[in-house]
Amino acid sequence: MENEQQSLFAAVDALLEEAAAQDPLPHPDERKRLREAAGLSQDQIAKALSVRRETVTSWETGRTAPRPPKRAAYARLLEGLATLHPVNAVNTPPPTPTVNAVNAPQPPAPTVNAVNAVNATPSPAQAAPTPAAPTRKPAPTVNGVNAVNAKRHPTPLEGNGPLVVLDGTGHAHAAGGLVLDHPTTTLPALIAWALGPDADLRSPRLHRNGKDGDPLLVLTAAATEALGLPLVLEDRRALRLPDNHPALKQLAKGKWQLTRRGFGPWPRVYRPATPTTGRQCVQLAVLPWGALDPRAWGEDTAGLPAPELAELLTTYAARVLTPRGSTAVTGLELMTALRPPTRAARNPQTNTWESAPVAGSLVRPVDPAPPEAPDEHPVVAALYPRAHQRTPDQVLDEEAYDWIRDPELLSDAECTRTHAVGIDVNMAFAAAANRLVVGLGPAVHTSRPRFDPKTPGCWLADLSALDLDPRLPSPFTPHGRRPTGPAWYATPTLAYALELGHPVEPAEAWLRPDNGPYLDAWYTRLRDAYVATMADLGVTPALSEPEFLTAMAALPSGNKQVLSAIKSTVKGGIGKLRERPQGAGYRHGEPWPALERPTWRPDIRAAVISTARVNMHRKMLKIATAAGEYPIAVLSDCAVYLSDGPSPLDFLPHTPEGKPLPGGFRLGVSPGMVKHEGTQSLLWAVQMLDEGLNPARHIKGHDAAADGE
Repeated sequence: MENEQQSLFAAVDALLEEAAAQDPLPHPDERKRLREAAGLSQDQIAKALSVRRETVTSWETGRTAPRPPKRAAYARLLEGLATLHPVNAVNTPPPTPTVNAVNAPQPPAPTVNAVNAVNATPSPAQAAPTPAAPTRKPAPTVNGVNAVNAKRHPTPLEGNGPLVVLDGTGHAHAAGGLVLDHPTTTLPALIAWALGPDADLRSPRLHRNGKDGDPLLVLTAAATEALGLPLVLEDRRALRLPDNHPALKQLAKGKWQLTRRGFGPWPRVYRPATPTTGRQCVQLAVLPWGALDPRAWGEDTAGLPAPELAELLTTYAARVLTPRGSTAVTGLELMTALRPPTRAARNPQTNTWESAPVAGSLVRPVDPAPPEAPDEHPVVAALYPRAHQRTPDQVLDEEAYDWIRDPELLSDAECTRTHAVGIDVNMAFAAAANRLVVGLGPAVHTSRPRFDPKTPGCWLADLSALDLDPRLPSPFTPHGRRPTGPAWYATPTLAYALELGHPVEPAEAWLRPDNGPYLDAWYTRLRDAYVATMADLGVTPALSEPEFLTAMAALPSGNKQVLSAIKSTVKGGIGKLRERPQGAGYRHGEPWPALERPTWRPDIRAAVISTARVNMHRKMLKIATAAGEYPIAVLSDCAVYLSDGPSPLDFLPHTPEGKPLPGGFRLGVSPGMVKHEGTQSLLWAVQMLDEGLNPARHIKGHDAAADGE
């Protein structure tokens, strides 16, 4: 009996020794958090560990565990990332530097030390670390806070959340039904309250080198009046409150300042940061002045009751970012929040803290290459007279598709079909940004370069000799017609020409040797926000294709504001990368304020749009080759096909096993997959083609462009 017990103990000891020998790994959720915090993609980790991307996915979901010798290497990686990105790093500011901090709300300056230097100066409220994301449990009354109902916001929030909606009665509504009492007399008193402990409004930084989010105060019409502000701005062109308004005089008397965009629908009020006070900045959104654009948020969002609006905006803030302006502005700000330009670093020679660039970020503004610049840019004005119309060999024209097929090319078989069915790619620009390598620094001019599909930039090449089926749009032009001679192309377009078997011999190029996947973290956050919001609406990745179509058809029409805002954030953020000059005072050829941003990068915008257009063509070509199905129209990320039935399942090809054709369009909720956009009759579609109109624009029954789609 004793020998048997000793044998069992020996076996158990062997198991314990074996378990001890295994390299410890954090929970699968923590593995994913560490990777995303470092801005790494699954592909990068897979390449480093010599495994497939799907293997890394399995490790992060807990379906499988790495085995030796991969396990030790993976554990070493995670241990290093945990040191760089501890769980509470989101609340732990970097040490206080002694450099001069810039005014936080001002646009970043061209020099490295002036960019984001204020991030290194924590405010007193930031100095004490708190748990990463405590679940909110409101007391009936604490510091003037009253719980009006038991409903809780589904996302764990910092403090009372990132924002409140003021109803004009002295009550500020936060997510989850919380109501806070606030001063109603003057703007300075309200700003001071928003930055104080009673409000406790905060949102964590998205990158350890970034900064915590500023409180957002959303003013309803009643709150706007209560603060002595007009319901309508008299200056309809600039949409700004006049400088002599009493409210602005009160702010100036309290030593508060405004950014140079003034007090408009999205004013930002701040005091210059100092080592003692740290960051003091509050964002406001004035609803009666049009802060929530109905094209992005829906027609009725601004008129929602304050508690509902607080819940909706907080959901967006928790999943994307606390709004800092329009969804386009927020999309651009999200890029910087996820990849801040600078970090606090100690100078070993002076033993002082100063700003240093963050690897992989856009650190300073750079001039575009002449083909990349819009017509108004000083670079173009110096080369061509104002009336000059640049030709394809002088300007990069990477835009989304707007193409219709010649009605004469409709086959007899196609004319017997009964329906025109539109399919739309989910988050097409976001999907195109995923794993896309873009330039980080300035462009370098090269003559007669050898084409490298891994180097971002623009290339002058002649693709007119490549013969393509006229029933498909050309992948090289936004209008879908065949190129007629040399033209400038972004790297993804030229790489696709190489993929199609066309010899690529550029005459010259503007290339960016300093490059990286700058938009990866941006894509990941917006993808997760989109998928989570769709799940709220009952649409999940687990649905079959028929179930997906049924769920999409049943989407509640009045509950899609966050979804609409997320999609507008993607398109608007990409569009802001090439913001054109605004205002009546602008003169052609002069620089405009957007050029001062490191994120004014028309080359990155061109690369994203080029990739999205190429992705569309690759899938259309796959379906045409495998099933003989050709679109009759394409508008950006929407393609219209003729079909024998009203559903996408009536024409999208499948394998003999009933699975979607590999490489073609696939129905589903994830970015890059497609949904049903709309169905009309064959006669309707043919009439549109005969009139030279794009059926993809009207397949829903109205102008898709009016929805920002």
